[in-house]
Amino acid sequence: MDEVRAELAAAADPQRAVGLARYLQIAPGGYGEGDQVLGVPVPAQRAVARRHWRTLELDAVDDLLGSPWHEERLTAIFVLVRKFDAGGTPDRRAIVEVLLADTTRINNWDLVDSSAPYLLGPWLLDRDSAVLDRLAASSSVWDRRIAVMATFAFIRAGRFERTLELAERLLHDEHDLIHKAVGWMLREIGNRDRAVEEAFLARHHAAMPRTMLRYAIEKFPADRRAAYLTGAVPAPPAVARPTDGVR
Repeated sequence: MDEVRAELAAAADPQRAVGLARYLQIAPGGYGEGDQVLGVPVPAQRAVARRHWRTLELDAVDDLLGSPWHEERLTAIFVLVRKFDAGGTPDRRAIVEVLLADTTRINNWDLVDSSAPYLLGPWLLDRDSAVLDRLAASSSVWDRRIAVMATFAFIRAGRFERTLELAERLLHDEHDLIHKAVGWMLREIGNRDRAVEEAFLARHHAAMPRTMLRYAIEKFPADRRAAYLTGAVPAPPAVARPTDGVR
């Protein structure tokens, strides 16, 4: 772990750190308030993870995930993803337990988006996913985003129902980062089955936050996007709402 920290410190760039702090909104009043950044580029972090993931014990990665430095936590996530991909069921269970043991450490959108779809989501594919409901009900915007983004793994497997359930539940969430995440996942459903996405939009587009709707319809033809944004939406083709595992 000391080598990982030393390599990240060597790659740190104070000027980049200034821009990264703005990007991740870690100034007072921002959603990432209180975090600390070194200014290490993401490709450099991935390279560090690639060099060390085999030799780092899970306890050491857990410690790294508790670092006050943002890049050390993100590098820890990159290590966990590599270990998860290479591991068997006991290894994967242990990795997900590390992730869920303290989700306050997963406290910005890049940390969520680099972990939930690649660790928690795949683990839950054929298991009880009630943890997603608990996370979606959390007062933490990061827990709620973890819940939404974990369902990306379900979408990739052709299972849309879990995402649609959470999208409906979070339709009136107060946070822009949830609007973006839900809209993004609806768009991913539409990339695979437009009729399923439009069936959801037919019920909910009028009540959706504007950002959520814009993300959801981003890949639609221009005339269809305009129709949604003006409220003049013709009825979509009829489609039965799918259940998980049935297409």
